Amino acid sequence: MARALDIMVVTGLSGSGKSIAIRALEDSGFFCIDNLPILLIPKFIDLCQGYQEGIQRIALGIDLREGHFFQHWPEVLAEMRKAGHRVEVLFFDASDEVLLRRFSETRRPHPLAGRSSVQEGIARERKALEGMRALADKVIDSSDFNVHELKREIGNYYTQILSLHKMTLFLTSFGYKYGIPHDTDMIIDVRFIPNPYFVNNLRGKSGLEPEVQGFVLGREETHTFLDRLYSLLDFTIPKYEREGKSNLTLSLGCTGGRHRSVVLVEELKKKLDRVQLQIHVKHRDIDK
Repeated sequence: MARALDIMVVTGLSGSGKSIAIRALEDSGFFCIDNLPILLIPKFIDLCQGYQEGIQRIALGIDLREGHFFQHWPEVLAEMRKAGHRVEVLFFDASDEVLLRRFSETRRPHPLAGRSSVQEGIARERKALEGMRALADKVIDSSDFNVHELKREIGNYYTQILSLHKMTLFLTSFGYKYGIPHDTDMIIDVRFIPNPYFVNNLRGKSGLEPEVQGFVLGREETHTFLDRLYSLLDFTIPKYEREGKSNLTLSLGCTGGRHRSVVLVEELKKKLDRVQLQIHVKHRDIDK
């Protein structure tokens, strides 16, 4: 199943700091695109999921250039969340006085002013964006921020959200001869892989040593198993997060908990390091 993405939607009043926010998120590693038609967002997400370089975080700038497409925003937002994506909508605002000063300083025309005043353009835009503001996860009023303070505010907010979204994954290796771990959510038996214990020069080594790792990982079925286990976690973890689960314990067991399960836990951790998870590894029986 396609992996879930972290999606930041940036919208708000003209002159309130949206462009600064997009640049700040780009500096934080987001793939950013501005003024993408709302109806094309699902297609763009599909492209990001299929991109070989593994895009994980995207930021979308949306404003009144969308025109009549705005009416579709609630259903598109619901569709993204239903698909398991972690979506945060940031709405940028500022007082009329501050917006007027910013337009005066930059000498830019307001996009909704037309032949009327900037003040009237701001009023029209504020009215038109009421629905977007109501759906926002956070409203940031930039009236009292300079550029550097606004960037810092965005960085702090993203850090806070990221820590909330991150699930803690506990990976445990164990030996069945010493009993099944009690504090676990998922247990997988890896005793289908040939046992290094029966190889004389490997018996006294552990799964942390290259010779044992080479023995276990040198088999096609090992990699097939890891790929399928990764796909299972890729599917289930976003669903657990959606239901509010903050941690998950996965235990891999072999006979003694010293060879096969240790190798596979270490290899799975490497594979999962690309995902935004906090991962803790424990080899319960490696010294027994």
